[in-house]
Amino acid sequence: MDKVVATPSEAVAGIADGATLAVGGFGLCGIPSVLIAELHRAGTTDLEVVSNNCGVDDWGLGILLGAHRIRRIIASYVGENKEFARQYLEGELEVELTPQGTLAERLRAGGAGIPAFFTPTGVGSQVADGGLPWKYDADGGVQVASPAKEVRVFERDGEDREYVLEHAIVADFGLVRAWKGDRHGNLVFNKSSRNFNPLCAMSGRVTVAEVEQLVEPGELDPDEVHLPGIYVQRVLPLTPEQVADKRIEKRTVTPSTEV
Repeated sequence: MDKVVATPSEAVAGIADGATLAVGGFGLCGIPSVLIAELHRAGTTDLEVVSNNCGVDDWGLGILLGAHRIRRIIASYVGENKEFARQYLEGELEVELTPQGTLAERLRAGGAGIPAFFTPTGVGSQVADGGLPWKYDADGGVQVASPAKEVRVFERDGEDREYVLEHAIVADFGLVRAWKGDRHGNLVFNKSSRNFNPLCAMSGRVTVAEVEQLVEPGELDPDEVHLPGIYVQRVLPLTPEQVADKRIEKRTVTPSTEV
């Protein structure tokens, strides 16, 4: 039951070239930066990544992207990552842009054993009709486009409505960051860090969690656990230096008026 590993290299062991990763975080909040840095150090490449976004140019997934280690990404937000946009538009990266709520549900469904589901999001657009550019060629033409998806009519609130079929996502590995975790893999996320982290953890066949505070089994109140340990296979305790190394958290205080 003790899932604690001692080093980042042990935590990412088995993540081979070509693996599919579901990576938690939103913007720069709650990203598993230590695990990402270890994959970069190890030289792991040809990755398919599922994440809300791809970090920024010099932090988070942006480190792997800048080193051309990511082949394909399923995301909902390009954000402020200029290298992400450049690689996509110049045909170096395949990008499956997905509505944010749909992406979240695809990850959750993968962890819950639900193969697919119908949603109204995207009906009447290229999300359902197909034709979204997934990959450009070197000349700016569309090399790979999204396929058309099944659309069905269901009755809701007394009227017929159209819904599009979306498939669940199951990744080879889930990489997440938690505020607290115990040796059994039960995790607690801090405030807005509880974003895509639980969903990415559910989606991974093998999930690795880097935790800021490691506690012993029984120290977490069951009611405060956000993700049960059944979804987690490895727990990496972080050092104080690793915990403090963040790009999103800033403390602002009012200047003292005392003389």
